[in-house]
Amino acid sequence: MNNLEFDSIVFQEGNTQVALLPKLDVSSYRSTVDHARNNLKIVVRLFLEEAEKMETLEDILSESGYEKAGEVN
Repeated sequence: MNNLEFDSIVFQEGNTQVALLPKLDVSSYRSTVDHARNNLKIVVRLFLEEAEKMETLEDILSESGYEKAGEVN
């Protein structure tokens, strides 16, 4: 799978830092901002790998507004 660029939102909930990728509705949490962001990258990769195995990746990415590199509508 190719690289996927995404913007995340990080916010504090109690003593926990939550990293959220709204486009895919995927999140992660840890005790620090850096750890939450790094963990989100892992979670996104696993989510996309599983979607690819289930043959739903193209649909998920399309519905979320992502396009293949070089594609222009």
